[in-house]
Amino acid sequence: MSLTEAAIRAELAHISDPDTGLDLIAGNHVQAIGVDGNNAAIALQWRYPARSAHPAMIVAIESRLKTMLGATAVAVSIDTRIPAHKVQNDLSPLPGVKNIIAVASGKGGVGKSTTAVNLALALVAEGATVGILDADIHGPSIPMMLGITGKPDSLDGKTVEPKIAHGLQAMSIGLFLGEDTPTIWRGPMTTQYLQQLLTTTRWQNLDYLIIDLPPGTGDIQLTLAQRVPVSAAIIVTTPQDIALIDAKKALKMFEKVEVPVLGIIENMATHICSNCGHAEAIFGEGGGARMAEQYGVELLGQLPLARHIREQMDSGRPTVAADPDSPATAAYRGIARKAAARLSQQARNKNIGIPNIVIQNT
Repeated sequence: MSLTEAAIRAELAHISDPDTGLDLIAGNHVQAIGVDGNNAAIALQWRYPARSAHPAMIVAIESRLKTMLGATAVAVSIDTRIPAHKVQNDLSPLPGVKNIIAVASGKGGVGKSTTAVNLALALVAEGATVGILDADIHGPSIPMMLGITGKPDSLDGKTVEPKIAHGLQAMSIGLFLGEDTPTIWRGPMTTQYLQQLLTTTRWQNLDYLIIDLPPGTGDIQLTLAQRVPVSAAIIVTTPQDIALIDAKKALKMFEKVEVPVLGIIENMATHICSNCGHAEAIFGEGGGARMAEQYGVELLGQLPLARHIREQMDSGRPTVAADPDSPATAAYRGIARKAAARLSQQARNKNIGIPNIVIQNT
């Protein structure tokens, strides 16, 4: 078979993106194809970060074109350009932020903050510019998990600069308070401070801002769901029924305010013994999968309960940063790619040029 653009496109239609399930043509990844005799050059574009998956994709393309079309040389380049996606209630995007992803659980103690931090770092590792906002005003834990201290700088007396840790932009009320200083505020003051943290932080050209929500479905969650331009949400749960009850409430809350749920992450799916490596499902099995099937969303992945993950978080060096080649990091990166891939298939935000956030009354 001769090497032509049409023939190449036909072959690329047989190669699928593992994170979306779409082939390269249906997924609109192909930007340009060049043919010079028996040599081919292909320019691809991804609309979500997937750096770790690109080498295998390049090998798959080269192999297929050489085998099926007899190509002598195949040059493949992959560019990543992450767009802003549609948000709820036609709210305007936040300056310096393309997409806000809320991470919720409904229940405390399921490892949501650990998951949110490692998810954010996994997106960074995959090639995105990412920030994280600690929305737990009463129990901020992000500073300890990222190993950051001290009050943020302010260059103009009106806005604050995010702290940088492991390539991640971060903000938390915990940076303004001592470790033993309680935040004794009522609901209206809490939500007002959350919005202030969100809008006065000078986020720098973020592809994604991960918001780590506190447990429950109260004032903070409702404020974020109704007033903040959220592109999507992710639900974190453990397999046990008592955690799933609250996770379902969180999922239904986002459904009611028309914030798409990208999927469910099942944390602590198995306990990994630190001595022998034996895996045991101490919190039960299949809870996340059953919930995903019940509500028609995707199970993004399962994560282990392992001592080293807890130790790394306590030391301010999260797993993805501290142990980049570990199986746990591979799991976090796989989940990050899959979640971002699902977001990439949603409609784009046509109001990205508007610089102000719109606040609505609830």
